[in-house]
Amino acid sequence: QVQLVESGGGLVQAGGSLRLSCAASGRTFGSFTMAWFRQAPGKERDFVASIRWSEGGTYYADYADSVKGRFTISRDNAKDTVYLQMTSLKPEDTAAYYCAYKRGWIITTTATSYDYWGQGTQVTVSS
Repeated sequence: QVQLVESGGGLVQAGGSLRLSCAASGRTFGSFTMAWFRQAPGKERDFVASIRWSEGGTYYADYADSVKGRFTISRDNAKDTVYLQMTSLKPEDTAAYYCAYKRGWIITTTATSYDYWGQGTQVTVSS
């Protein structure tokens, strides 16, 4: 069982920055993937970024085209926490952001492939 707790959302003006955090606890070992998804009202939950960890210790970061160059995903192993640094925010980035976890490190951007989810944190970007 894995528990995920997000924090760091808020209200920011367009062009501003925010950093989201996702603290994981439970059986997080071996190869795994942690990801961020977002969901705006009335829309589907969309992939934002993921960080994939192989058993050999190599990691890979992947991004949706809409956030490439603006968002950076990273992980603090000691704290078992994943971060999403968001810069140059746009009004269309407004959504509830969710942290997700799955075992294995094969890339997938499909929400249904993830086994554990956090409660979500709201990000609102004003124009």
